[in-house]
Amino acid sequence: MHVVVCVKFVPDLQSQRSFTNERVTRVADDGSMNELDENAVEAALTMVEAHGGEVTALTVGGTDAVAAVRKAMQLGAHHAVHVSDDAIAGSDVRGTARVLAAAVTTLQQERHVDVVVTGMTALDGMTSLLPTMLAAELEWPALTLASDVELESERATIVRHLPDVHEEITAPLPAVISVTDALNTPRYPNFQMIMAARKVEVTTWSLADIGVDSARVGRDAAGTRVLEAQIRPPQENREIIHDTGDGGQRLAEFLKTRGFA
Repeated sequence: MHVVVCVKFVPDLQSQRSFTNERVTRVADDGSMNELDENAVEAALTMVEAHGGEVTALTVGGTDAVAAVRKAMQLGAHHAVHVSDDAIAGSDVRGTARVLAAAVTTLQQERHVDVVVTGMTALDGMTSLLPTMLAAELEWPALTLASDVELESERATIVRHLPDVHEEITAPLPAVISVTDALNTPRYPNFQMIMAARKVEVTTWSLADIGVDSARVGRDAAGTRVLEAQIRPPQENREIIHDTGDGGQRLAEFLKTRGFA
């Protein structure tokens, strides 16, 4: 079994967000692999541990994005592919899905891909659109928001928990599966895997390598655009409660006066 897991380099959620040339500023020392993608990596590793095979971590982005696939390697991924091209800059989720689909198709030419796994969303954009768009580009089934996954006899079955219903969905492989953070608990990398991931060669592809026309990606091809961005203003009229033993009661009283009780 060959499982491809898509991972993304995102800014540190605790840092001050900023934009450069209408794009989210991404710096290697102020970012990491999307936290929810750790669940996707764990799901991919669990699949190959149960059925045999290998996991390839795949990312799209500038030079700093390689940190995402290296983190996936630390967790146990066997191979890493980084699609990097200046023309990709400014792509929206549709353009990103187009690039990822082309990369998966290129991997297919080397070795059959059985499953593509993604996290349920990226914590920088929070669109949750990528898994479905990627499946549409590949013309594969999309099994999204899985809180349980089972692979058997060339088919995948997931359980999806929605506010008012629990769904069980089955589709033939190959398929795109997005997983929630309720599916598993990601493993921690050990020191040996961390050191080994630093030395592993990451395969780097350009758009030309995967057969994507640069005119179909990037800012000019995007269906959305940032028109304006401002620094979040400081909070005003705050009331700071110092807990001297009655902090909980005072907080409850505060919420009650605001109509939350």
